[in-house]
Amino acid sequence: MSNQHILVPVDGSKISFSAVKKAAEIAKAFNGQLLIISLIAENPFDDADFYYPSSIMKEYFIEAHKNAEAALAEAKTIAENEQITAETRIITGLVNAETITKTAHDHQSDLIVIGSHGRKGFQKMILGSFAHDVLAQTEIPVLVVKK
Repeated sequence: MSNQHILVPVDGSKISFSAVKKAAEIAKAFNGQLLIISLIAENPFDDADFYYPSSIMKEYFIEAHKNAEAALAEAKTIAENEQITAETRIITGLVNAETITKTAHDHQSDLIVIGSHGRKGFQKMILGSFAHDVLAQTEIPVLVVKK
């Protein structure tokens, strides 16, 4: 394992930025680089029983891109503070573990570093564990950062 191509998904949360910091430290130790991604749902209303007018969809995409760009800019700054090269990319499609693992595979990543909110009990049952889903769907090593 070379740890030279590290994928880090960010969602704008503190824990995702902690994952970026940890990934940057690893990249620094192994002379690696980061690909930092933010996922945006291509159509967040796919399973809805009603239809939203296109103006609402347009507003959603404008706001989603704005939030993703802000999260990626902050993540890139964290990496640069560690003197690490970081490429950032917004990925549109489904916001799920499969999109992360496919992106990691397509970019020949040899490590995924992902933050976990550490939900327990009822919250975990309802909301699930995104990090756990990534672990279950990939053969690429995954480092889960919890704080």
